[in-house]
Amino acid sequence: MFSPLCIALAICYTQIIAQKLCDPQLALIDMRYGGDRDEQTIPDSGTMQLKFFKLIFSSLVLCCNFVFPVRTQDLPAPEGDTGRTEKQAVRAKRQMVVTANPLASQAGIAILRRGGNAVDAAIAVQMVLTLVEPQSSGIGGGGFLLLYDDATGKLLSYDGRETAPGKARSDRFLNPEGNPLNYFQAIVGGKSVGVPGVVRMLEMVHREEGKLPWRELFQPAIQLAENGFPISPRLYQLLSREKYLQRFPNSRDYFYLANGQPKPVGSKLVNRPLAGVLKAIANQGADAFYQGEIAKDIVATVNNSPINPGDLTLADLANYQAKKRDPICSLYRVYQVCSIGPPSSGGITMLQMLGILQNFDLASLKSKPIELVHLFSEAGRLAYADRDRFLADPDFVKIPTGRLLDPQYLRVRGSAIDLNRSMGKAAPGNIVVSFEERRSIHWLDLPATTHFSIVDKDGNVVSMTSSIESGFGSRLMVRGFLLNNQLTDFNFIPVENGQPVANRVEAWKRPRSSMSPTIVFNAQKQPILITGSPGGSAIINFVAKVLVGVLDWNLDIQEAISLPNFGSRNRPTELEAGTNYASFKADLESRGHQVIVIPLNSGSHGIQVKNGELIGGADPRREGVAIGD
Repeated sequence: MFSPLCIALAICYTQIIAQKLCDPQLALIDMRYGGDRDEQTIPDSGTMQLKFFKLIFSSLVLCCNFVFPVRTQDLPAPEGDTGRTEKQAVRAKRQMVVTANPLASQAGIAILRRGGNAVDAAIAVQMVLTLVEPQSSGIGGGGFLLLYDDATGKLLSYDGRETAPGKARSDRFLNPEGNPLNYFQAIVGGKSVGVPGVVRMLEMVHREEGKLPWRELFQPAIQLAENGFPISPRLYQLLSREKYLQRFPNSRDYFYLANGQPKPVGSKLVNRPLAGVLKAIANQGADAFYQGEIAKDIVATVNNSPINPGDLTLADLANYQAKKRDPICSLYRVYQVCSIGPPSSGGITMLQMLGILQNFDLASLKSKPIELVHLFSEAGRLAYADRDRFLADPDFVKIPTGRLLDPQYLRVRGSAIDLNRSMGKAAPGNIVVSFEERRSIHWLDLPATTHFSIVDKDGNVVSMTSSIESGFGSRLMVRGFLLNNQLTDFNFIPVENGQPVANRVEAWKRPRSSMSPTIVFNAQKQPILITGSPGGSAIINFVAKVLVGVLDWNLDIQEAISLPNFGSRNRPTELEAGTNYASFKADLESRGHQVIVIPLNSGSHGIQVKNGELIGGADPRREGVAIGD
């Protein structure tokens, strides 16, 4: 039935998969790089023993099925490492835009120079990023936007997260034997596509807070799409390593030559279909995207996918709603740190980490960074444990936000940290969820996976993170833009220990995110720091690191972003490969840490307001720049 080679490969494959599912270190490596990827829950050893013999047979089948070959080089790194270019802080007096791509930064600052505000610039930036950074975000995905309105003192939070189709069920990412699908089996094709939310969200924000006419904000992206833009070294490297785009004709023809090689660095990509879509949205509003011919093409592309066809309907698109939600804020030292609430887990988890860390003197550890890595990782274990237990879409799950951010609760949680020894895997806190605890926390007396930060001349601030999830999303391209695979941010396993998982797939539900656009305020309630990052569930650690660097170590924003990345997601402690922090491995292991040294490719972009000056920082791990006046 099977060849000897196939049997041998299956045995090896079975051993690898079994080890990954039972070994949290390898399981974490499998999920480390998603655009906004949440790790999937690792089954316990008892469950794995019951499923092991099924695994052997399925491995035989899979090893001979070359539709989705699984090899060690297939470990997902969709936004992988493409090198590092050191950058200097950029200073300005009036206004600034920091994004992941120079063309997007130029578009944003051009809008500000024409009299637009931070919201207007954000819309122009996102449209250009759809074109020039297609692997990361775009109109085929979703995002979260945090806005500070200087004139009113209001802090506003907008949710443009994707939703599951109405036909989605909790077993969506299980195979017929009830086992979770392999990562790429799940993401590639139509089944992983959620209803895109970013266009509807940006329309909502513009209607409430924009200044320039809507249609004008699309012109930079339209012109670039019609005239072409040069392929950057980063995009070329990612295309060179990408294995799935070429399975879909639209994606293959756009990005690759006839010989299968990516179009070379510097060659122009012209995208007239996307220009047409942007013109339609510019002239007719978001309805042009969610209804009519564009919507029909999205549905047809998803449902007729040759791999993993989906079940999206026109009604799913037409009924999508962006939501205005309460921001969440908490004190850290003398600062008010604010971010996005659920369905993103990023804000609460990041604020929990800070709430635990503020009971320690981190400023004194600037000369002892290994001590900071230990404390930071232990705080991360505790916060991520709560995240995995309590956080999901608040329209479906009761979330004890007040308890999770209560200083006394976090002080007790932090008391479990031993300065000399790792606690290992942390358990979630003992919180009983009641209906009343669904309420969000407000910021004192205020009413109320790419990242970019914007400050306009009037002091308005936008911090926005958006994503199509995995690099190049579902790999499905429709009318020149890629569709997301955000539904794989749901937990694949819907039930654990007889209880439904909070982040399981459900119809019209929003998958849990880790996006953490953040604004920090001083005691006078003025914004002093705007930041965020892509990076899957590691976003939380990336953002917290930047905040500690600026607020505790008194670094400027560029220095803080450039610090090596590190932390724990309640799995092994992670140290960034190729940095001096990688040398901490032996010391941390002597304290009981399980340590892995891996690329940790953040994309943090931020603006610091200090002494009447704007200081911009762009992540050296990506191609972004800060531009200011």
